[in-house]
Amino acid sequence: MSYEPNVMRTALARLERRREGRARRRFALERELYAKEPRLQQIDRALRGTMADLALLATGGRPVAADGPEIAAIRQRSEALQAERAALLAGLGYAPDALDDTPACPKCGDTGWTAEGMCACLKELCAQEQLRALTALLNLTDEQDFDRLRLDVYSDLPWQGEGRSPRENMRRIVTVCEGYAKQFPHYPLQNLLFSGGTGLGKTFLSGCIAREVSRRGYSVVYDTAIHLFSAFETRRFTRDAGEERQARDDTRRYLGCDLLILDDLGSELTSPLAQSSLYEVVNSRLQAGRHTIISTNLSMAQIAQRYTPQLFSRVGGMFRELTFYGDDLRLRDS
Repeated sequence: MSYEPNVMRTALARLERRREGRARRRFALERELYAKEPRLQQIDRALRGTMADLALLATGGRPVAADGPEIAAIRQRSEALQAERAALLAGLGYAPDALDDTPACPKCGDTGWTAEGMCACLKELCAQEQLRALTALLNLTDEQDFDRLRLDVYSDLPWQGEGRSPRENMRRIVTVCEGYAKQFPHYPLQNLLFSGGTGLGKTFLSGCIAREVSRRGYSVVYDTAIHLFSAFETRRFTRDAGEERQARDDTRRYLGCDLLILDDLGSELTSPLAQSSLYEVVNSRLQAGRHTIISTNLSMAQIAQRYTPQLFSRVGGMFRELTFYGDDLRLRDS
């Protein structure tokens, strides 16, 4: 799982702020309780002393048995101090561990990482930050959700050249998209191509999928074809170190995220670099088994005419096309 650098940085910063907040609260409580019961401070100093004694024994240059009398004496002293400490804290109305430096996440110790990789606590923060970024980018609202999607805005009358009405066609598309999002990444279809005119719900459904997949803890990148090609162009031609670093971050996120949603394919100027960049993204993600959704106003036949045979073979062979048709809903609402 690969989150965007900005998402990761923000999530790690939130984790650090949480750690600092807990430390400040513990320090404030420590000062308050030490003032009320000075013996607590003496006990804590003594407990730290027992830890130092154990460390000295371990590094003293002579073997010390784990069940020997020296360690047993230190352990007994520590247990007696802890019992006294717990009794004093209980008398003040606090739990025995009220002054302990206990991490909020015992799995990772609040670092965000375990031996197996990213901890669930950091994944949750990344998912929240990612959803926040997607919300701003896609202008997501609470209405942009599968449970609130309305099919009655689509006509139920026959549509010329199609076997289904726009409403029935949209019902079929929504079923596929909802299954794709809620079963991600195990849905039978790995890659989708949304094709059709403007104002038919392609971006809306992209947002629904992005929201659901992000909620489930997977990394999602949404971007336009124009911006994607611009990043590849900058990576190749810029001489500015900062621009190159940003472009490389962008291209890495296109290649490494769990789900890439590429919007508005066909709006860009078709150049050899654009062709090769798109092929690199599509082919690399297919080879890595990563999921991609492409949204375009072009039909599959128009994609075949506009792009290279190599690219079309990958899109035509590995993407399931979902064709949107009907009246432009934006014109209807205006």
